[in-house]
Amino acid sequence: MGMPETIQPAHLSRLAVVYVRQSSPHQTLANRESLKLQYALQDRAGLAGWPTSQIRVIDTDLGRTGSSAEGRRGFQELVALVNQERVGIIFAYDVTRLARNCTDWYALLDLCGWRHCLVGDQDGICDPATPNGRLILGLKGLISELELHTIRARLTAGLLSKAQRGELAQLLPAGLIRDDLGRVVKHPDQEVQTRLDLVFTTFLRVRAACQVVRVFREQGLLLPRLDDLGDLVWREPTKSSVLRILQNPAYAGCFAYGRTRTVRGGSAAHTKARKPLPVPEWKIRIPDKYPAYISWATFETIQDMLRDNYSEYKNKLTRGVPRAGRALLHGLVFCGACGHKMVVRYKREGSRYLCNYLRKHCQLPTCQSAAAAPLDGYVLEAFFDALSPAELGLYGQAATALRQDEEQLQRARAQQLERLRYQARLAERQFNQTDPDNRLVAAELENRWEAALRALKEAEEQSPRQQTGLLEALRPEEQEALRQAGQRLPELWRQGLLSPQQQKALLRCLIDKVVIRREATTIRVRIVWKGGDTTETALPATLQSLTTLPGFAELEQEVLKLAQEGRGDQEIATALTQKGYRSPRRDVLRPSTVQTIRLRHRQLSPRGGTRPRHIPGYLTVTQVANRLGVPPHWVHDRIHNGTIALARDAETKLYLFPDKARTIAQLKQLQAGKVQKLRF
Repeated sequence: MGMPETIQPAHLSRLAVVYVRQSSPHQTLANRESLKLQYALQDRAGLAGWPTSQIRVIDTDLGRTGSSAEGRRGFQELVALVNQERVGIIFAYDVTRLARNCTDWYALLDLCGWRHCLVGDQDGICDPATPNGRLILGLKGLISELELHTIRARLTAGLLSKAQRGELAQLLPAGLIRDDLGRVVKHPDQEVQTRLDLVFTTFLRVRAACQVVRVFREQGLLLPRLDDLGDLVWREPTKSSVLRILQNPAYAGCFAYGRTRTVRGGSAAHTKARKPLPVPEWKIRIPDKYPAYISWATFETIQDMLRDNYSEYKNKLTRGVPRAGRALLHGLVFCGACGHKMVVRYKREGSRYLCNYLRKHCQLPTCQSAAAAPLDGYVLEAFFDALSPAELGLYGQAATALRQDEEQLQRARAQQLERLRYQARLAERQFNQTDPDNRLVAAELENRWEAALRALKEAEEQSPRQQTGLLEALRPEEQEALRQAGQRLPELWRQGLLSPQQQKALLRCLIDKVVIRREATTIRVRIVWKGGDTTETALPATLQSLTTLPGFAELEQEVLKLAQEGRGDQEIATALTQKGYRSPRRDVLRPSTVQTIRLRHRQLSPRGGTRPRHIPGYLTVTQVANRLGVPPHWVHDRIHNGTIALARDAETKLYLFPDKARTIAQLKQLQAGKVQKLRF
């Protein structure tokens, strides 16, 4: 296939584009000879007949892989020029420079054949519009894609072989380094080792990563981290940095490879994301390969705690962190009908446990709901009954744990002060050793010295304020409570000495979950204890209306009978509660329920009801409104906004006006706008 036969005058009237690409930044810097050969294609274009003014070099894709056209601006510019019929020939040292996958390669060939654009490489020049040219170029593209997969498979196999022996040099976290012989050892800085130990012990005590951050910030402690160059730096603790430490198996002495999986994410076709995998799905896991800060059992315990703290709102699988809400069983209650975890709904009338999984995901009705107060009360009493036989030495255990934590914190603060003093002395020595005439260097070293001194001064000023022992920080009643917790825990609980978070944490020590199933008038409750034992009971359920009460017809007859005998609502409610009757939302019969039944049958109380309507010497709001010819809310509005200054009667709880002619006259003046305020 000779050049004169392939190149036509129409091709020479267009541009000759030389496409230059290297797959990675390292190749761009190291493989200089390959780069020279690609740029030399300009001379070949000149020999083929294109003038220098018609030769364009596109090299904006240096350091970009050819496995995809995504992010390759040079390739996209080339395609645009070809589509505009401005390109007569494309020169590339090898077709692999243009594309490494058949999807992009055949699309480019189709476009070049349609726009009569030639393609040339080191082997010759081909016309994609001809069958022979398309066959040759298509085979080259196919071999190029296969070569890419072959290279990747060979490199991956070698990497996996090395990883299976635990010899793959992975990036080590802060606290682990490689010595001159390539062995992994702990960082020689004792402050780094102590600070990492403090992270793990603090988390096991406070049980939440955000609480670890709070403790470290209160104590003014920093975390060792690695910067972009791999050097050790000290930075403010954050939740993400603490989680990276807690979730890294290297601190447990384990070599791990394949802890994540690359998945397609988002709407873009080439968007990728890293998805963490559970421990059983890791590709390679070799224990006891590194020096350990914690044991593998402790690492697994920490991962279980982190998963339990994480609120999986979609699947409702975990309990979440104990929070400050009133519902004690938040995260522990499961629906006995569908098996999903129930959520808490807080409202003014009280909190409720609600199963809304099927309503959210399947557009089905809500499974069930239950009032939180009676359920919490029953589970709490069962918890006290299970705990009462245990003689707990909580104070001694807490005192020992707090003293150990206090010693660790003091040691960490002392090491941090020692490091800051060393940095200040080092900055001073560097400043003293510089040439004073070199003011540019001396000024910078002086600024570093001053910054080191300021950091040291701030740490020394904060240190006395942080010396208060954790044990001494407990109030005397809290210390006494811990000493007698085994016998007085119910009393201390009701006295409010424990926060809602602490109460929920105590319940979770013994209770795994609570399963409830609502029936007609009862709620079946099953407590699943740690270890698998269960406790079951039936609690009365709140009902929606009076007519759904069991034995409502008998209750109605009893209420009417006692009311005809002249008994009051409170007396009737007390008597019928003793017989086992109840209100829809209470386990006792309330006077308001008695009143509702009585008024339905037009049977008024012989005692005039709960609020007297005629009080000698006074007028009620309704009576005043009738005399003024206005609705009652007209009077109530002016009382509430302060226009009429009037207090409620202490006995009747009503707003009472003096029953005098002057009262009505004053109110008529207010109604006519002659006065602005009245006081009674």
